[in-house]
Amino acid sequence: MAEKRMLIVPAELVKKIDDNRGDMGQAEFIDFLISNQIKEEATEQKYATKEEIRNFEQDIKKLFKNFLDFFVSYGLELGKASPKGELAELTSKLKELDIEEDHDSDSEKGKATIKWK
Repeated sequence: MAEKRMLIVPAELVKKIDDNRGDMGQAEFIDFLISNQIKEEATEQKYATKEEIRNFEQDIKKLFKNFLDFFVSYGLELGKASPKGELAELTSKLKELDIEEDHDSDSEKGKATIKWK
């Protein structure tokens, strides 16, 4: 049988333990909490940081811009005459994707919309 010791804790803490332990005993509940905390610290990071999200967003914008540049130049090389209005609209939207500057993720600036026909 495991050796037992007494731990003196504030009454408020005992009340929190009793309110949240359910069917577990006090010692079981404390052991459960400690074990889970140790597991969380041992595991790798589960969430992306703001910087990682910002970098991902910038990479996606670069990829999207390259994708659009390719198809615009491909269409021009084939000799298909695209209406000037569509080309000007696409060019202005590409310029709005200013990749070098950091924008807030909530900002509407920097989003391009493609109209499919």
